[in-house]
Amino acid sequence: MPFAVIRYICRMKAVISWTIRYIPRKYLQLFSHFFLRLAAVFYRGNTVQCTICERSFRKFLPYGRVGRDNALCPNCLGLERHRLMWLFLKQKTDFFKRPLKVLHIAPELCFLDRFEAMDNLEYITGDLESPLAKIKMDIHQIPFPDDTFDVVFSNHVLEHVENDIEACKEINRVLKPGGWGIVQSPVYNMEQTIEDPSIQDPVERERIFGQRDHVRKYGTDYAKRLSRSGLRVTEIPFVHGLAPSLIKKHALPEKEPIYFCQKNESGPARQ
Repeated sequence: MPFAVIRYICRMKAVISWTIRYIPRKYLQLFSHFFLRLAAVFYRGNTVQCTICERSFRKFLPYGRVGRDNALCPNCLGLERHRLMWLFLKQKTDFFKRPLKVLHIAPELCFLDRFEAMDNLEYITGDLESPLAKIKMDIHQIPFPDDTFDVVFSNHVLEHVENDIEACKEINRVLKPGGWGIVQSPVYNMEQTIEDPSIQDPVERERIFGQRDHVRKYGTDYAKRLSRSGLRVTEIPFVHGLAPSLIKKHALPEKEPIYFCQKNESGPARQ
């Protein structure tokens, strides 16, 4: 690889790391895709393929505060977890076939247009801050009646909210009987989730929780903790059943499970 390209990639990693650390998420959602897609020219090739947009590249863009290599698709902006979720939906659910009413909380750009274009979906997006969402809503008080949705997605949201258990009670409430969803968050290799609402300083939050706008750091008790809401949350090691060649081809996260949730009709009464 030419030295100039290597130097460009290193600079790109540093720029992305700084940008996602200090630029508010709502602005990143609006503008980042214009700039990142320009970088695709340096990543032309056929080594990896995105499961979402099916475009191939020499490698994916770096992403994250510590600059994970081979992470971000420069075409659709899907990350490792998004490519894994798309594959799970295709292989393990009828999401792409059956008529479904879907609530997508804090929608990801890589999914947004594709889900909206699907004729089998009645697709609704909502969030308190995201400029991509059509409905302004607080996850603690979802503005829909009981038993409204067949599917709810809420990815990398709960580590930001004041009360994750109340948020999951709301997800359980608006799911129809037999409804399901996917609720992903960063989960660390520690037994117990840690949180401390008295910590307000962004620098201290980053030190303890891993990010300036996080209010807790989830441990391996994640599924059990969220199930306290009445929502049934199951940890599915989906990636472990995939061939190593497929994991490498799509640059999937090798240790991230799918957190699959189901409506629990006998869950706690709404306060």
